[in-house]
Parts: sequence; structure tokens; C-alpha cells
Amino acid sequence: MTSPWFSLALGLYLVAAGGFTVFIIRQHPWVFRYSYWILVAGFVFHTVFLGHGYYRLGTAPVLDLRSALSFFAWCLAGVYLVAQVRFKLRVLGSFVAPLAAFLMSISSAVPLAADTVKPLFKSIWLTVHVGTVFTGDALLCIAFLAGVMYLIQEGQIKKKRLGSMYSRLPSLATLDSINYHAIIYGFPFLTVGMISGSIYAQVALGHYWQWDPKEVWSLISWLFYAALLHQRLAVGWQGKNAAVLSIVCFGTLIFTFVGVSLFMEGYHSFSSMGAR
Repeated sequence: MTSPWFSLALGLYLVAAGGFTVFIIRQHPWVFRYSYWILVAGFVFHTVFLGHGYYRLGTAPVLDLRSALSFFAWCLAGVYLVAQVRFKLRVLGSFVAPLAAFLMSISSAVPLAADTVKPLFKSIWLTVHVGTVFTGDALLCIAFLAGVMYLIQEGQIKKKRLGSMYSRLPSLATLDSINYHAIIYGFPFLTVGMISGSIYAQVALGHYWQWDPKEVWSLISWLFYAALLHQRLAVGWQGKNAAVLSIVCFGTLIFTFVGVSLFMEGYHSFSSMGAR
């Protein structure tokens, strides 16, 4: 049976997504305010749901696809709410809120997994690993969205469609700055997540590294982002090149997050965790 906290969070995310969609079309400040606070309310209910799940399971509730999608939606909403306070980029919510609502909708459609957890997974290191990796993923998702918006905006400028709906997007310089800062903050979280994951593997399994498919693809994703960060900081990449590469990098991250866990055998797969 679906938790009422989950259902409330899902409903509020959907309403917020609709509101943010209206906002990017109409640009009414009051639409943004209501949508923003509805998203905040959804995030609060979602936090209660996840907190209850942690208390009930004794570990981070991310051991099956349904829970992992829900947790990622929560991280994405949380990162956006913090970014909005810091950078005041209203239009970003028109991309983040629908994505969070979409992830929650997919999560709600996935069958519930067994409500038991192996003792192996009840470790503080797993919680640290999951928390930092998912936060990094959410920040890098913001970089991805900024990259997509950059390419859209650049295309509209080249076609001289300055009066279209896309003219409501931030300037190219602003989008490039969002992309840059999201990567600068997201990459360290991703790095700490990989390190804490290795420590957890040593504690739980006796090996820091086992060439598990998800370990390998996580390293590949990390190397992609390391290359992007190097190009940004050392070479001075910006604009379209950085936007395109951030989209490519996020593609490897999504494959690592979903594809590897679903379709490749290993101790990271959802089937191995007893959740499928």
C-alpha cells in the first residue's frame, strides 16, 4: 500500500509542475510564488516519507527502483529550492519541478518491493554514500538542464526568434554560469560518494573495488565529469561546448543510475539487493 505521505508529495509535485509550466508561459510573479510554496510543501511531505522509510528500514530507502527514483526526485527538488534561494532563477523551476514530478510518477507506477532489508545494507557508510552520490547527481542534473536550456536559447537567437516563449529563458551567460556552478558543486559530492562507497564495500564485503558493473560505470561517469571540469577550469571552455559535454556526461550518469542497476548483474543491481 502506498504511503499517504508519498501520495501527498506526488500530488503537490504535480500541482507545482503545472504551476511552473504556466509561469514560464505567462510570467506572472504570483504564479511562481504559489508554485514555489507548493513545491516546498511537497518537499516537506516527501522528507517525512523518506524519514519514516529510514526509521522503518534502518537504512537509506534506495534499495529498489521505486525508492531510488523517489529519492532522486527528493534530492532534485531540494537542490533546486536551495539554488533558488541563492541564485533567484525562477525559470529553472519550470524545468526542475516537472522532472521531479515525472520521476515521482514513474516511482509510483513501479510495484512495491519486499519490505525487508539485508543486515549488509544497514550501515552508516551506505547512507553517506547514497546521500552524497544522489546530491551530486541532482546538482549535475541541474547542469544538464542548464545545458539543454543553453542550446535551446542559442538556437532561438540564431533563428532570431526573440519574441517566442523561449525568450523567457535566462541569458546565455546566466545559463553558462548555472552550468558551471552546478558542476563545481556537484563533482565534489560525486567524488565523496565514490570514496564513501569504496569504504562501505571494504567494511561490508572486504574489498574496496570488485570491478562490479556499477563501480566501473561510476568511474567512467566520474572521468567524464573530471574531463569536463578540466576543460572548464584549465582550458577555459564555456558556452556551447560545455553545454553539449554536460549533456553527454549526464547521459552516462543516467545509464549508471538506472541501466546498470536494472540490466547488468552485480551486487549493485536491484535484484541482488532483494528489491526486484
